[in-house]
Amino acid sequence: MSSIAQLLDGKALAQKMQATLTEQVQALTPKNGRPPGLAVLMVGDNPASAAYVRNKEKACAAVGIASFGKHFPTNTTQEELATVIAQLNQDDRVDGILVQLPLPDHLDSVALLNQIDPDKDADGLHPMNLGRLVRTEPGLRSCTPYGVMRLLEEYQIDPRGKTAVVVGRSILVGKPISLMLLDADATVTITHSRTPNLAELTRSADILVAAVGRSNLITAEMVKPGAIVVDVGINRITDETGKSRLVGDVDFNAVKSVAGYLTPVPGGVGAMTVTMLLHNTVWSYQQRFGS
Repeated sequence: MSSIAQLLDGKALAQKMQATLTEQVQALTPKNGRPPGLAVLMVGDNPASAAYVRNKEKACAAVGIASFGKHFPTNTTQEELATVIAQLNQDDRVDGILVQLPLPDHLDSVALLNQIDPDKDADGLHPMNLGRLVRTEPGLRSCTPYGVMRLLEEYQIDPRGKTAVVVGRSILVGKPISLMLLDADATVTITHSRTPNLAELTRSADILVAAVGRSNLITAEMVKPGAIVVDVGINRITDETGKSRLVGDVDFNAVKSVAGYLTPVPGGVGAMTVTMLLHNTVWSYQQRFGS
């Protein structure tokens, strides 16, 4: 009889961390004369993006972070957005700036992200912050991978000496999580959609991170018994009855009887992403005030 994997509950950890952040903000706001501030910029009316932005703004309000969010019409120009970012870089009330991706096709998202002051880069995606990560220097860290590391820490899973396999090489998750695991003394293999013998590599993993954005890509046969499986994927699928639901990159029902630990979708890594955004904003605020 096989045992069922222990769930890594991102939702519970997110609530715990947000409670701590609320206390920090309450203590620091009177001392520093203002609360931490986050500006989320959204262009157009992508419904998924709008839902993410609402979640972020709600989470900010709950913790006591001031929101300076701006929503722009789809036809906003590159120059208009660049001007807004320049103003926010100079705005002393703002500690974090985030551009909600994806942007409409006519905009150059990389150029805009590069214009954010690296010390206000709440998403940790500026080349300067990615460089700091490569050099293991303090800096703002990319929210999703940072959330994964925090989740492992919460469950006392030490990557040291473990074999980690990351499926996915995006700048958002795959590359930064690989660097973070390397930094924690894991031996890391990065794989992707063009990797031959993918299953052979994933089966060698003590820690398997799936971050591709393809539903049920990771099957039970691809997982080493007892492995720690972290599912970063968020995919919306529609079943036979026409009902849509969120699933990850891991075939949850099949893998839960093989893995030792497993993150659910939803309620796993996704819940941590917004919390790390709040954490980054408060960290940046503390750096600014030296508190």
